[in-house]
This record gives sequence, C-alpha cells and structure tokens, in this order.
Amino acid sequence: MTGRLQSEIKQKKGFASLQQEAFLNLQRTADVLMSIVEEALRPARISHTQYNLLRILRGSGKRGLACREVGERMLTHDPDVTRLLDRLEDRGLVARSRDGKDRRVITTKITGEGLKLLESLDRPMAEAVQKSLAHLTHPQLRNLTHLLETARSRQG
Repeated sequence: MTGRLQSEIKQKKGFASLQQEAFLNLQRTADVLMSIVEEALRPARISHTQYNLLRILRGSGKRGLACREVGERMLTHDPDVTRLLDRLEDRGLVARSRDGKDRRVITTKITGEGLKLLESLDRPMAEAVQKSLAHLTHPQLRNLTHLLETARSRQG
C-alpha cells in the first residue's frame, strides 16, 4: 500500500525505513505549516525567523537581551543572529546599545515600532496557527506535542 506522502511526492518505490518515512513526513508537514505562517507574515514583510526574534525581544521587556541570549531562545537555529538584528534595526523595529558595565555586550531591545508591528500580527498569526491545526482534536494535539518532544529529547 502506498502511503500518502509517497503519493504527494510522487515516489514510486517505498521508503528505506519507517524512520525515514516519519522523518520525511515531518519535513513535509513543517513545510506546509510554515507556508501558512509565511502567508500571514507577508504583509509585514518579515520572515518567520524575524518574527520569532521580535517576539523574543517583546517577551524580554525593557531589559532587552544580548545577541547570544536571543540566539539561545530562537525556535530555529540561525547562525547569523547579528544579520537578522541588522535588518530589523534598519527598519527601526529593534535598537541596540552597548552595556554600561561590559562594553563587549550589546543589548537589543524592541522599539515602539516593533511592538506595533507585532501587535498588528497577533491576530493573523493566531488565526494561521488555528487554521493549521484546527482539524486535530485536543487529545491528538496533546499526543502530537508529546511525540515531537520525545523525538527532540534524544537530540540533546
């Protein structure tokens, strides 16, 4: 019997293993869900990574965060957080300043413009998440969350 993923990607032969099929299903699902998120973010002209970064800074409050701290909190690993911050700073969405005690540390804070942008995206993003997973029941969502956390737990 041909699985749904196998049909979607027009693969003739079966997968090498059940792990491979699960892994590729996970990749395909992440891509589908991310396209819904990107559609919600398109009017704001920001990427999902920039959105995540702005949300992290909003959550940090007036204190802000050092670049390293931002990188540690990102949902997806991005080796060049500085470049992301540069783009957001160019748009006036974040501001950076040197720490008074340790001049090597640069603290980043979200600006009023950044807060306004995030506020304008709160509803569309909530709707995108709802749209993405509304067809799953509460127990299915709990099970999915548990399975994903279990899969990640062995990766360190």
